[in-house]
Amino acid sequence: MLQKALSKAKYLIIDDEASNVRLLERLLELAKAGPVFSVTDPRKALGVFLAEQPDIVLLDLHMPQLDGFALLSQIKASLPPDAYLPVLVLTADITHETRQKALSKGAHDFLTKPIDPDEVLLRIRNLLETRFLHLELQRQNEELERLVRERTVQLEDTLGQLKAAQEQLVKQERLRALGMMASGIAHDFNNALTMVLGYGELLAAFFEQEAPERERDQFKHLMAAAEDASHVVARLRDFYRPADQDELRVPVDVNLAIQQAVVLTAPRWRDKCRAEGIQIEVETDLHTLPPFLGHPPELREVLTNLIFNSVDAMPQGGVLRFSTVSEEGRIRIAVGDTGVGMTEEECSRCLEPFYTTKGQQGTGLGLAAVYGFVQRYGGAIGIKSSKGNGSVFTLTLPGSAAVHAEPEPERKINQRPLRILIVDDQEIIRQVIAEMLEADGHFALPVADGVEALLNLSSGHWDLVISDQSMPSMTGSQIAAEMRRRDLRVPFILLTGFGDEMRAKGGNPEGVDLLLSKPVTASGLRKALQAAAKGV
Repeated sequence: MLQKALSKAKYLIIDDEASNVRLLERLLELAKAGPVFSVTDPRKALGVFLAEQPDIVLLDLHMPQLDGFALLSQIKASLPPDAYLPVLVLTADITHETRQKALSKGAHDFLTKPIDPDEVLLRIRNLLETRFLHLELQRQNEELERLVRERTVQLEDTLGQLKAAQEQLVKQERLRALGMMASGIAHDFNNALTMVLGYGELLAAFFEQEAPERERDQFKHLMAAAEDASHVVARLRDFYRPADQDELRVPVDVNLAIQQAVVLTAPRWRDKCRAEGIQIEVETDLHTLPPFLGHPPELREVLTNLIFNSVDAMPQGGVLRFSTVSEEGRIRIAVGDTGVGMTEEECSRCLEPFYTTKGQQGTGLGLAAVYGFVQRYGGAIGIKSSKGNGSVFTLTLPGSAAVHAEPEPERKINQRPLRILIVDDQEIIRQVIAEMLEADGHFALPVADGVEALLNLSSGHWDLVISDQSMPSMTGSQIAAEMRRRDLRVPFILLTGFGDEMRAKGGNPEGVDLLLSKPVTASGLRKALQAAAKGV
């Protein structure tokens, strides 16, 4: 231990007597100590000390020009407050006053001249061990401080991630709550749309052939609005759902969708505003675009949300501007207004579900639906706004370079007349479905519940059953299961607004051959019947 402490240290000897210096150097050399530096002129001692950074100082007290007390003060002043550098004083002055003064100046131990070699080495060892323990403690403290700093940074990062996760969880819970609300109204909402679209399709031939052009255009707008409404509930339930790879998409004329959205929303931005003494002008700058592969009702819904958002931002009137341009195969749609604009914070949060600056008049869902649309199609949304200077929302969507042929008009499928049993607890719903089927040449019998349906199935021949799911006495899936139990082998189509949820639980319910989503349309019925005819 003695040898290890001695050999790893650096020494500085300060004594004006050269013989004393040589004695100590020889003693340390024989003990195989580390590097030794010596100074006989005390005025040069501090410079050597600062240059060599020794681990121990062997210091004489009484020297000319500069005594050991002054050197002790200089050395102490040059060291950091928490440093421990041992100073061993070698002196023939052993008075109490001298010891007290030296200790107050920073000395750590004393040796009386003439010195005892063994005692010198032992005292040096003790001081060096304390020195090295102090250095190790400092090193460990520094390492601990480094670890604390790293852990602090990690904790701050973890806290940031936790806060972000909490915010995401809140958003997800909001969306989940929204999905539950939407599911709750989906059944009644889609039943109403079934009537609108069903009777609308039954009247389509009349308007196409006999109605004046103005009424024919109005009818087309009405049907387009009804189709758009059928997408609303589903989109509210899955703002951030990634687009399904198998999702059927068709070429959409973006400029036409903008023109249709402007017409469909005119009662709000033109008629209602004029009635309140407010003037809103619409300007368009639409350029030739490649087609966008998507869903026309969905795009019109997004444009409608942007229009309503701009109208709400112009309580004193203003200008609503649309522009489109194609850049490197991508479609850019800009919707701007001259309204009140938004602060930086409002811009950063306006796409969040339920965030609104309109108080009780706003739901906070319109722009969130826009964001969800853009996300599903791999696009981007840009917002430029400042308080008092209006806002511009820019949607960037992927264009399709392929040339798409115009879709052929739907043709009725050549199919033999079928005997179809329709089950729905709402009379007007089952009646409109029956009329759509009868218009295609089928025989349709509407019944109000499962009991009546099972009686008819047991007493006659039927080619197909179409049943609503949500009914009070017996659900559609329960009717299908009972049919299988009774071995009534008739293809079964279940009408529901909850098809996605049923598929997520493992496919069609027992006995159900096909799920048909509401609202029901004539074309949807024809496709379902065709699938049933092929054995579903």
